[in-house]
Amino acid sequence: MTKVTIRRCPEPESCAPGNRPHESALNLSNHWMIFFLPWSLSRSCCECLVHTCRRKKELKVRTVWLGHPEKCEEKYPKNAIKNQKYNIVTFVPGVLYQQFKFFLNLYFLVVACSQFVPSLKIGYLYTYWAPLGFVLAVTMVREAVDEVRRCRRDKEMNSQLYSKLTVRGDHNKVRKNQRIPADIIFLRTSEKTGSCFIRTDQLDGETDWKLRIAVACTQRLPALGDLFSISAYVYAQKPELDIHSFEGNFTREDCDPPIHESLSIENTLWASTVVASGTVIGVVIYTGKEMRSVLNTSQSKNKVGLLDLELNRLTKALFLAQVVLSVVMVALQGFLGPWFRNLFRFVVLFSYIIPISLRVNLDMGKSAYGWMIMKDENIPGTVVRTSTIPEELGRLVYLLTDKTGTLTQNEMVFKRLHLGTVSYGTDTMDEIQSHIIQSYAQVSTPSRKPQTPAPKVRKSVSSRIHEAVKAIALCHNVTPVYESRVNGVSTEPESTEADQDFSDDNRTYQASSPDEVALVRWTESVGLTLVNRDLTSLQLKTPAGHILTYYILQIFPFTSESKRMGIIVREEATGDITFYMKGADVAMASIVQYNDWLEEECGNMAREGLRTLVVAKKSLTEEQYQDFESRYNQAKLSIHDRALKVAAVVESLEREMELLCLTGVEDQLQADVRPTLELLRNAGIKIWMLTGDKLETATCIAKSSHLVSRNQDIHVFRPVSNRGEAHLELNSFRRKHDCALVISGDSLEVCLRYYEHEFVELACQCPAVVCCRCSPTQKAQIVRLLQQHTDNRTCAIGDGGNDVSMIQAADCGIGIEGKEGKQASLAADFSITQFKHIGRLLMVHGRNSYKRSAALGQFVMHRGMIISTMQAVFSSIFYFASVPLYQGFLMVGYATIYTMFPVFSLVLDQDVKPEMALLYPELYKDLTKGRSLSFKTFLIWVLISVYQGGILMYGALVLFDQEFVHVLAISFTALILTELLMVALMVRTWHWLMVVAELISLGCYLASLAFLNEYFDLSFITTRVFLWKVCVITLVSCLPLYIIKYLKRKFSPPSYSKLSS
Repeated sequence: MTKVTIRRCPEPESCAPGNRPHESALNLSNHWMIFFLPWSLSRSCCECLVHTCRRKKELKVRTVWLGHPEKCEEKYPKNAIKNQKYNIVTFVPGVLYQQFKFFLNLYFLVVACSQFVPSLKIGYLYTYWAPLGFVLAVTMVREAVDEVRRCRRDKEMNSQLYSKLTVRGDHNKVRKNQRIPADIIFLRTSEKTGSCFIRTDQLDGETDWKLRIAVACTQRLPALGDLFSISAYVYAQKPELDIHSFEGNFTREDCDPPIHESLSIENTLWASTVVASGTVIGVVIYTGKEMRSVLNTSQSKNKVGLLDLELNRLTKALFLAQVVLSVVMVALQGFLGPWFRNLFRFVVLFSYIIPISLRVNLDMGKSAYGWMIMKDENIPGTVVRTSTIPEELGRLVYLLTDKTGTLTQNEMVFKRLHLGTVSYGTDTMDEIQSHIIQSYAQVSTPSRKPQTPAPKVRKSVSSRIHEAVKAIALCHNVTPVYESRVNGVSTEPESTEADQDFSDDNRTYQASSPDEVALVRWTESVGLTLVNRDLTSLQLKTPAGHILTYYILQIFPFTSESKRMGIIVREEATGDITFYMKGADVAMASIVQYNDWLEEECGNMAREGLRTLVVAKKSLTEEQYQDFESRYNQAKLSIHDRALKVAAVVESLEREMELLCLTGVEDQLQADVRPTLELLRNAGIKIWMLTGDKLETATCIAKSSHLVSRNQDIHVFRPVSNRGEAHLELNSFRRKHDCALVISGDSLEVCLRYYEHEFVELACQCPAVVCCRCSPTQKAQIVRLLQQHTDNRTCAIGDGGNDVSMIQAADCGIGIEGKEGKQASLAADFSITQFKHIGRLLMVHGRNSYKRSAALGQFVMHRGMIISTMQAVFSSIFYFASVPLYQGFLMVGYATIYTMFPVFSLVLDQDVKPEMALLYPELYKDLTKGRSLSFKTFLIWVLISVYQGGILMYGALVLFDQEFVHVLAISFTALILTELLMVALMVRTWHWLMVVAELISLGCYLASLAFLNEYFDLSFITTRVFLWKVCVITLVSCLPLYIIKYLKRKFSPPSYSKLSS
């Protein structure tokens, strides 16, 4: 046996949009307009390249021979994880493309390149290239760090070792607690039962263990070595998205006659699942991008915040204003001489209208917001994984949440047993226990099997409780698991049964549904314990310690279509054959005998948020069972419409069953889910629950979590399969008002195929939407639909591997690090430890991040517009000359050490305290309207900049006496003081660091005056004349704005000011 490395891989991201190198040649010339022609051509080429790379290979059915992979016609894709965006060759071009596809950065590049042309040169090269180089260097370092981290994670996953049983072939051995490396067919196990349990939390989001059964033909082989001597093959369907179904056949040819065995989902082990018991051996059928887990994973995208897009639009408007201003200047010159060259010089001269420091400040601000989020003691364990979109947390309109593990703990507790005339709750369970002890004490000897049905008599409460508890203890798919112990130490269960500890303390239950585990644990608590189970029998222990054995004749597993599960057992002691069935009330109501209490009690339990199950039974004679078995086996051998024929045979048995009881199980919610959902609703956020769980379960949780309020109607969208049915059901739904919607994934798919726009429009009007039986791909599809049809920002939150596609598709993805592993939290933009933390994350940090970035972005643009206005005034007075007003270090210092710290300190500002933001979530609604950063607020800042720039420049020109150098000194000093005072004007809540920043900047400027003799007359700036002129100009530029702010707060205060006061 050789050790090999099995590599697992999602579809390589090298073909995803934005993840490839893109080259765009920039042909610099005096005619600056031509820069945009090659850029558009480059974008077209990139789109063509993307389309070519993303063409998918056609997926086909395949035949896999055991031990002979060379006979397989289909080649396996590479099975290695690769989450990196770039490689060594594409890193620099890829990062540059991501930066320069935005107008802002492309503009800076064009302006900086223009300074290499002597006739266009305005100032020193470093004043243009240093800021641009700094921005690119910071971006590349950040991307490089992220790439190294991704590479290390991929390397760690790809270096996992698995056992390969043959030198040539794809027989893999996977031990307990190992992750399945590829999609395989389950051939053999070390478990005597011929079955094993797997954990599927990272595939479908469900924490329950699933039972998988080995192929009977290979499991029966005497020795492991015989597996490689037989001539057999697996015929498998082509790779598909559906993780809950599989169709295939196993054929052994070296027998007479050949053995044919049908394969279903029960014989598969999908990649990303974990073996929970025993050691399994399987043959690989799908690898790499053909695996179910990869097919259901969407490619991650580079997320861009709405604020960045809005600022990008504003910079385009500023660029247009810059061009218009330049044209005006050239026109006032009379288009004399080389006017086109002068036009471009003016464009470069006014380039500070769009300051490059805007990008630097915003990126640094985002990093600061991320640091604040991770340091918040009220939401411990929160991690910011995408530092570019913290403002998105303050703009959300739709929150799409998973159910299992996100809203609920996935821990079921038995709460209620109803027998029709009497109901038992948690406080009266001891009565049930006494009845069980009493009833089994009376059954001292086994009774003879009745040959004729007994006459109907009214049963006592004790006998009805006995029948109900026994039915619950038998009708399930639960298996008791015992850990092997050697000298008190747990080991793998491959050891002999003699080593195993069968005590009650060492027993745990495993099943595909947590509801069933809760029911079996409850029967144990009242005295009837499930102690053993295999494929053919199960054993119960009575309160007195006697073992009752029941042979399993047939099992009918739960399906989303039938909404029920059944089992036929034969009691060893009496030979009685009984058909037990349990299921949802909607499915069982027509199966059980007439009663007048079931519907009412189901409604009562549902209103309490309990998950209900109806339990019934039917006694069968030997003749009845033999007749059923022959018809059932014949139906299972059918080639055409097998599922329909099997269902028809089973339904023939499901008639006039005796109703035994109604059970109520509670799925415990996560801490503070109800107040958190109410907080989000009050903030104007619409909540959609997307889950892979059953419709009834999802509806129960929607009610118990108060996602749907008690007095709100729920419209359950009936199953539809074609256009006509969808049309009728949509019309029926349209007539409902203020009504929550519950719809299944299959019906949703039909509606979106024919009536996409109409459905989304109706669903968006609902106060809440619940989508059940959703595949991971459908979850991501719903997110994209909301983005396309509403233009609102979406947030997705989940905790399992099945939520990754949804999280990556949303504008803002939040992962919860919980029982279902770290896959969702690693793929998310933000990772939290509990659902309740989302309230503070959005209401406090989201709100602050957006308002601070909006203020910071507009102030940085104001800082550029005010100096450009001064330049325009200066040029217009001095005969429209394209000569810079300030040069060299003055321009660099203005945007850095003189004003950088006070401006950046705006990231510490807040309009209301965190407690107020949580107490009044209605404040969050205003953010979604985008009023903090809009064309209205932008125009206000433009007017302020024009006014202050004009006052500063005209004031300095009017008040200077002798030398022009005095104009520079007066205007520049007044400009610095004005900016510092404007920062103080904007601050709503002072922080001590803001005061320190103001003092440091003022101190730096005053200290640097001694070294600026190249620009200023040092003897003049120490005179009183200089001081009073600077003070007058600064006062005229700032005082009116302070007066306006005071009057506005007095007569038209914003909503938050009322709370802060």
